[in-house]
Amino acid sequence: MRANEYRLGFRGDIEGLRAVAIMLVLAAHAGASWFAGGFVGVDVFFVLSGYLITGLLVREVADTGRIRFADFYLRRLRRLMPALVVMVAISSTVAAVVLAPAEQLEQSSAAAMAVLWLSNIHFALAQLDYFAAGSDSNLFLHTWSLGVEEQFYLLWPALLVWVLGRDLGTPHVARLKLAMVVVATLSFISCLLLTPRFPQLAFYMMPMRAWQFAVGALVWLHCSRGTSAEGNPGAAESVVAIRRWTGWLGLLVILGSGVMFNASMSYPGWRALLPTAGAAAVLWAGLGEHRHGAPGLLAWWPLQAMGRVSYSWYLWHWPVLLLGLAITGSHSPWVRGAEILASLSLAVGSYRLVESPVRHQEYWLKHRRVALIAAVGAMLAASVLSMHWYTSALVRTQTPESQRYASARVDAPPIYAMGCDDWFHSDRVLMCTFGSKDAAHTTVLMGDSIAGQWFPALAGIFDRADWRVIVLTKSSCPMVDEPLFYARIGRDYTECSSWRRQALQQVAAIKPDVVVLGTVSTVAFTQPQWTDGTARVLSSISHAAGRIYILRSTPHLPFDGPNCLASHAGRPKWLGALQVCDAPAFDDHGQQVFEWLQQASARFANVRTIDLTDQICPQGRCRAELNGEVVFRDSQHLTASFARSLGPEMEKRMGLTDFAAPHAVNDAATLH
Repeated sequence: MRANEYRLGFRGDIEGLRAVAIMLVLAAHAGASWFAGGFVGVDVFFVLSGYLITGLLVREVADTGRIRFADFYLRRLRRLMPALVVMVAISSTVAAVVLAPAEQLEQSSAAAMAVLWLSNIHFALAQLDYFAAGSDSNLFLHTWSLGVEEQFYLLWPALLVWVLGRDLGTPHVARLKLAMVVVATLSFISCLLLTPRFPQLAFYMMPMRAWQFAVGALVWLHCSRGTSAEGNPGAAESVVAIRRWTGWLGLLVILGSGVMFNASMSYPGWRALLPTAGAAAVLWAGLGEHRHGAPGLLAWWPLQAMGRVSYSWYLWHWPVLLLGLAITGSHSPWVRGAEILASLSLAVGSYRLVESPVRHQEYWLKHRRVALIAAVGAMLAASVLSMHWYTSALVRTQTPESQRYASARVDAPPIYAMGCDDWFHSDRVLMCTFGSKDAAHTTVLMGDSIAGQWFPALAGIFDRADWRVIVLTKSSCPMVDEPLFYARIGRDYTECSSWRRQALQQVAAIKPDVVVLGTVSTVAFTQPQWTDGTARVLSSISHAAGRIYILRSTPHLPFDGPNCLASHAGRPKWLGALQVCDAPAFDDHGQQVFEWLQQASARFANVRTIDLTDQICPQGRCRAELNGEVVFRDSQHLTASFARSLGPEMEKRMGLTDFAAPHAVNDAATLH
């Protein structure tokens, strides 16, 4: 086959597709609810990489009869490494000033892996779910996709050489196509199998994403001979029409995925087929001489401009959003918009001053050995500096003030140390009993970790003769009889449903005098699910219980309480004034959920709701520290000390003054 048959041009609409991908990612990360699935933009980037890199390598084989591995890797380093190192260095410097020492430990570890393009493996092994609450606090979480791409770049040339064997001078498209089909099939099957059970591996690891690169490669290989239907005007017109509609359909599928998908869905799995197929369709539609429809739109100059800086923009947008939140404490759309614009400014500066000049510097290829040593040395130096940052932050965590806030973080009820809560690991009902097992009266505390935080208060209230307290909790398991997709494990939380059913049966059998239920105000349920699902839980125990109390969920801070206090302790005074460690006590969703719980409670004569928000957050403001006492141990759980102090007020609102006189409670607990 002639070399010029492989000279498939890399067109302007590719930059436009990059622009679409980066805008989707930006929308999702900035909190735009209408594009909650904007993370699919990364899938588009993977398809583009497979398309472009396969084309570059096959064209090199056609032109020279070989693949110059050193040149290829140096070009990739020249293209990607400098801007990455600059972003990590500047972000780390700012983070060392504005973040708490305890927060900096994980940031520095991730930074050390990011500059080595290993952060995807770091996050996968740490079992950090991309969609889970808390994962969005890592400044370098977004570099996982760069790790996947670099690992693809490392292996792809060797794969092509292995497939072509000794025939490098004459690339066989059919053989390459077959190899890509095999890679795509095996990788996609492994992705499907791992997504339900090991979602972190399926999401972060390159082998489970290789099928998306292979799809891009197949688009290039399929079109390498050209499909212009020359000599047949009717056929050519038909091909143009098909491509036009295919391009629009592909673009619609990409955007539709961004609209329809969200963090409450298992991903990647089969759903990743949609943005992947959409990107492949747009690429195929842009082939040939006629640029109409979606490819013509993507060639629009503003999209071209955004596409050119898409790599730098991707690098900068995430740390700017997180550091902006750390400094201002604001989730305001206006603030988020300003942060996106700031990241664009940094991206343009990075593109013009770092990425573009280095990318076009031929010194790299003229002095390969020196360039390779310098590049690897820069990466290792950045990684070593990140570990030095880790050591410095670790030393700062040992100061008395940092230790005070660190102690607040672990100021949790003893039920967790005792193993009373099995989280998602099983559906076993672990019943912790405090007080005499032969006591005449029983109180049951049941729910998720929001219920568990109130154990110190209830232990004080029921420190009475002939009373025992039974604790039945399962973290992240709401007291709503509805199936729940749990983003942290990337699948339906079946253990929760099974545990809740068994636990309710046991509570009914105990016939307790008092049941206290607590649940986080999750956004996973609709109004009918909250009211009807809660009513089903209540109906299963109301006939057997004396009194049932439903506690309003704790207000949710937009920051981590101890970390905010610790970061303020080490900040310059001018910077500390930009953010205070308090927030409004009420939000619309939390208020709605409490009203729905009240509606469900009204169906039962022995059920009441209790709202202690005014005690947790006086004057409508939630403060991380109140009267010298740390209130929250994270962003929504109270410290055990503070919860204990609210026991008298809780008792008053429960109306329990007619119960037996206080008596020394048996501190021992039994676990069955």
